[in-house]
Amino acid sequence: MRVSRSPFAHPGVTGTARERIPTVIIDEHEAMARVVAGRIATLIRTAASEGRTVVLGLATGSTPIGVYRELIRLHREEGLSFRRVVTFNLDEYYPMLPDSIHSYHRFMWENLFSHVDIDPANVHIPDGALARADVDAACAAYEAAIEAAGGIDFQLLGIGKTGHIGFNEPGSGETSRTRLVHLDTITRRDAAADFFGEENVPREAITMGIATIMGAREIAILATGEHKSAIVRRSVEGEIDRAVAATFLQRHPNTTFYVDEAAAVDLTRVATPWLIDEVVWEESLAVRAVTWLAGKVGKAILKLTQHDYAEHSLNSLVLQHGSPGAVNGLVFNILGAKIRGKSKLPRGLRTICFSPHPDDDVISMGGILRKFVENGNDMTVAYMTSGNIAVFDHDVRRYMDFLERLDSERLHGGETSSQSVRTLAATVHDFLARKHAGEVDIPEVQDIKRIIRESEAVSGIEVMGLSRANARFLNLPFYQTGKVRKDPIGPADVAIVADLLRELQPELIFVAGDLSDPHGTHRMCKEAIDRALEEVYGGQAAASRPEVWLYRGAWQEWPVTEATVLVPLSQEELTLKIQAIFKHQSQKDSAPFPGQDEREFWQRVEQRNKTTARQLDDLGLAEYFAMEAYVIA
Repeated sequence: MRVSRSPFAHPGVTGTARERIPTVIIDEHEAMARVVAGRIATLIRTAASEGRTVVLGLATGSTPIGVYRELIRLHREEGLSFRRVVTFNLDEYYPMLPDSIHSYHRFMWENLFSHVDIDPANVHIPDGALARADVDAACAAYEAAIEAAGGIDFQLLGIGKTGHIGFNEPGSGETSRTRLVHLDTITRRDAAADFFGEENVPREAITMGIATIMGAREIAILATGEHKSAIVRRSVEGEIDRAVAATFLQRHPNTTFYVDEAAAVDLTRVATPWLIDEVVWEESLAVRAVTWLAGKVGKAILKLTQHDYAEHSLNSLVLQHGSPGAVNGLVFNILGAKIRGKSKLPRGLRTICFSPHPDDDVISMGGILRKFVENGNDMTVAYMTSGNIAVFDHDVRRYMDFLERLDSERLHGGETSSQSVRTLAATVHDFLARKHAGEVDIPEVQDIKRIIRESEAVSGIEVMGLSRANARFLNLPFYQTGKVRKDPIGPADVAIVADLLRELQPELIFVAGDLSDPHGTHRMCKEAIDRALEEVYGGQAAASRPEVWLYRGAWQEWPVTEATVLVPLSQEELTLKIQAIFKHQSQKDSAPFPGQDEREFWQRVEQRNKTTARQLDDLGLAEYFAMEAYVIA
């Protein structure tokens, strides 16, 4: 585990004076889960040794799953017992049946309670199936039960993009208790993917109140991913505000924020540490500071003056290099050296592009993919998951109708369709007619959706100059749940990736480093690749391992200060890239999982690639039409 601190921090320091909630940055999600689960385990064991119970407040969502998996491991491998544990969950959608695939009741039993020795009588989860007339009384009883249990010893929290904790939306009062609430539009939009459409997300929920949460003796709040960075900074460094419920935690005497590096990027000590205290001016930090300064004063790098540096707490940087001109020239040259056109890109290398979903390749790196093909590199695109849950049911009906018509009119000369097609069509149509929102598809429908994505992927790379022979569909097992939430990466997933590495012996691989996709598939695919690389090349010299280039996808781009390689694209090359994205018709117009950005993927790509090029132009470097960014790991 590596705990990240500011460049000036002493060992053990977890924040700065600007951070009003102690904040620990841990770069590995498994390490974060071990730290938090370890603290819970200590509380449980201490309470058991003293003959008393421990009361846990628990959260749902993707962020705490790692903590629950570690608690299960501690139970199975180290004998951690939950017999003297009482739990109270934060919230539940309303209305919501307990056996619904979307219910938090089901989530908790599937992800924790069924795997440990907890007494079901000690488990408390708000009841989303109550009659509306009974909700208020049930909420009061929930509060009474917490009080009767002696209060919550340890409360686990996640945080929403609005800063909500539990379902305490903007405007929630500090004295609020367990109650029925209306869900904010942003919260419902965030949940839309789980429910396969915002229209299917309940408009209400039952949640513990701010005062209920604040009554816990200890609180741990977790946040991961770049998409949480802005609200982490607002919660940790901003003023207390009813519009951001998490800011109330600043008044709690024993709260700790646990964040990964991606969620920490906007914290002052990470983004602009020179504004807080003295720093060690390593080259990478100098590049960040000068680029920040240029944006702050609206000047090109080579036009920055002594006054600019002095006015923005950067005098020490100038003193280290002797003059503003020396600093300007250093950073200008470093950024310029990152730019690599086709002539400066690799040639003749065995290369694998690992694409988590069947469109991440062209969305994220369509420009460089085409250039690698033109440079004679031996390219294989390895699609790691089927992406089948991201296909609308109406697409299945459309393709099924096509197959029935083709079978009837062409394959059988107008005669009755073959029995196999008739049987498949009847099975598919019958299931779709009675399917509930978010219900897991039957295998036949899952296969059709997988084939749709695979055919689109092949069509996309054909635009890039590749063919079906260049595509590998790995269909990793962790993804094959049929649900939005996936299984953890296991040995079978790693073995499939490792076998491909052994077979192709790549000299360079592209890996998705975009960790803000809505449900973590990119992160999990990267974990499978990292583990496979260790299995295949562990112990070997670095020169014998493939070089790893990280790309980012539909959600954001590498900043020019972090990128190792910046690849310029002409107008024609960007147009070709967009044409390849268009081949993914099931994701066009209205993708099932668009995230908070309602634009189509091609629109995001166009804006992102043009913005990267414009940033370099604003900094005074060469002007390009568009640009992709990569980090060589």
